[in-house]
Amino acid sequence: MEFRYLGKSGLKISAITYGNWLTHGSQVENDVAAQCVRAALDAGITTFDTADVYANGKAETVLGEALKGERRESLEIFTKVYWPTGPAGHNDVGLSRKHIAESINLSLTRLQTDYVDLYQAHRFDTETPLEETMQAFAQVIAQGKALYIGVSEWTAEQIRAGHALATELGIQLISSQPQYSMLWRVIEDEVVPTSRELGVSQIVWSPIAQGVLTGKYKPGQPLPEGSRATDEKGGADSIKRFMTDDVLTKVQALAPIAAELDLTMSQLAVAWVLSNDNVAAALVGASRPEQVHENVKAAGVSLDAAVLARIDEALGDVVVRDPAMTTKTSPQKRPA
Repeated sequence: MEFRYLGKSGLKISAITYGNWLTHGSQVENDVAAQCVRAALDAGITTFDTADVYANGKAETVLGEALKGERRESLEIFTKVYWPTGPAGHNDVGLSRKHIAESINLSLTRLQTDYVDLYQAHRFDTETPLEETMQAFAQVIAQGKALYIGVSEWTAEQIRAGHALATELGIQLISSQPQYSMLWRVIEDEVVPTSRELGVSQIVWSPIAQGVLTGKYKPGQPLPEGSRATDEKGGADSIKRFMTDDVLTKVQALAPIAAELDLTMSQLAVAWVLSNDNVAAALVGASRPEQVHENVKAAGVSLDAAVLARIDEALGDVVVRDPAMTTKTSPQKRPA
């Protein structure tokens, strides 16, 4: 396993980070989820990412149970706050001082730990003053309930403002967690340059474009049974943007590139995001232990400039690059 520093901090995390967004507590049984976590640990993964909203708290519970008995100091555990949780009451959402203070306690209970290594704002809260949010995060750190803070799907301008306030308060905002893949590159023009300047790393989700970059979806052919694209409760809506014949045809052109490198298409996709020097880790999930074993092999793979150019040529104009998509795909008001 390769380990990388997270932002301008002394914290190292595994370049392949295990995430349990659409699996734990929802798509797979708890014993299979535990097997996947064990497979991650056996493969050298030490960093685990979750969120309070995943399966309305169940994902944190399953992860906490799966990690019970492991040496806490050898792990990096991340979670997030923003989306509606619990009964989704009027204060069960957002980044207010109240919601943050209450949510961290609930997360720690479910995760069976005294602290998380990284506590992340799951989205930007347009209805709470940023000063209030950062003061609440500072309080969480002062209480020893989190060591560092991060954000997810914030624009470059929002990251800059949050980083400035964090610095004033004496806490470290060290990470950004955006969607990033060969097909979805909206962070490259603004978020990545700003983050490099500020000492913030990316922990990227959906590096395989929710399974599209595995090549299993073929243009003009029926969707594979049991795949995410067929699961209306497990991500079918979020994958729709990639499910066009044009995109799927160009993804198939990546297969010979992967084969020449003796990689699966999944491994090529993960290695591609890790080739960006501002990316500290690629988040990978799994519904079977074998998927963990496959994806972890992307750690340490080096793609030279010629390979990167071939990938760009193969995908052509189906790549989404517009920085405004971060705002367009984020809530403009609280969802509760």
